[in-house]
Amino acid sequence: MWEDTIMTRAVMAGCGQMSAGWLRAIRETPALADRIEIAGFVDLSAAAAEARAADWGQGARAGTDLAAMLDETGAELVFDIVVPPARRSVVETAFAHGCDVLSEKPMANGLDEARWLLSLAREQGRLHAIVQNRRHLPGIRQVRALIEGGELGEITGLHADFFLGPHFGGFREEMEHVLLLDMAIHTFDAARFLAPSEPVRVYAQETNPKGSWFAHGASANVLFDCADGSCITYRGSWVAEGAPTSWESAWRITGTKGSILWDGNLGIEGAVRDGTEGFFRETRPVALPPVPDVPAEGHAGVILDFLTARDEGRDPLSVNHDNIRSLAMTFAAIESAESGARVTIGETP
Repeated sequence: MWEDTIMTRAVMAGCGQMSAGWLRAIRETPALADRIEIAGFVDLSAAAAEARAADWGQGARAGTDLAAMLDETGAELVFDIVVPPARRSVVETAFAHGCDVLSEKPMANGLDEARWLLSLAREQGRLHAIVQNRRHLPGIRQVRALIEGGELGEITGLHADFFLGPHFGGFREEMEHVLLLDMAIHTFDAARFLAPSEPVRVYAQETNPKGSWFAHGASANVLFDCADGSCITYRGSWVAEGAPTSWESAWRITGTKGSILWDGNLGIEGAVRDGTEGFFRETRPVALPPVPDVPAEGHAGVILDFLTARDEGRDPLSVNHDNIRSLAMTFAAIESAESGARVTIGETP
């Protein structure tokens, strides 16, 4: 299928734990392995960069200076997997060297910074997208098709629960607002992908429960008001050991005709109204659309969509000017949690 595809030369910036997942996704997906040449690895730790380069092989270089690496390799693409405070510098350097960028989330370390990067990408004609791997799973595509098909009627609420107890170690355990900033943005973005209307206001409560091994904000309850009168709710904790949800959250989605329970993957069950009489109206099982064919899932899906979009001259699914809206949800929720007040979500370019 990809015999005539030109190889894309890339540099990977950030060689920590997350980079291993990116490399695995590329290696295990033929449509990626056959069209990506990772020419260099860059990290503040020379040892980390050298280890990733050795693991990848193929003559890849290793270094600590991104600008120098881009000059040496002539790369056209940067895979940005650095910690959030370093995001702006990496993206600016990549743009200055004529590279497009696929970044890990969040898009930026703040909304003003995100707006700046968005304006810079437009000014320099560069493509910038952010990893939102939940959009590239069969389950969410099936639920979106269900919603768009009208089986549930008009959507009145999307309610997501996220309860896990991971022990990461490292920078996450020292972050402020760790759940909202590092994890909840995945669920917020998934809700935006599904909801017919954009969120406009938010009220959030944030806590760090007893026994937490995180420094701050390991639990949160969030309510978004959407422009059409529907709502999005989120209940989450990263210190909930036992009875875990999936990483994709557990959902109840309600509409004017019926409701579904969705486990975040391919587990969907529900019913819609099928009668006009009685205290509780009769219902029938919800009619599910076919499971869509997804060319590649998760991180591999994001990377493949990004490369294909570059080739076709279109926007990838998680392009910067869409993803900034999910980031705006996140920072508005953080502002609400800090102030104790309902907050209007800031306008995005």
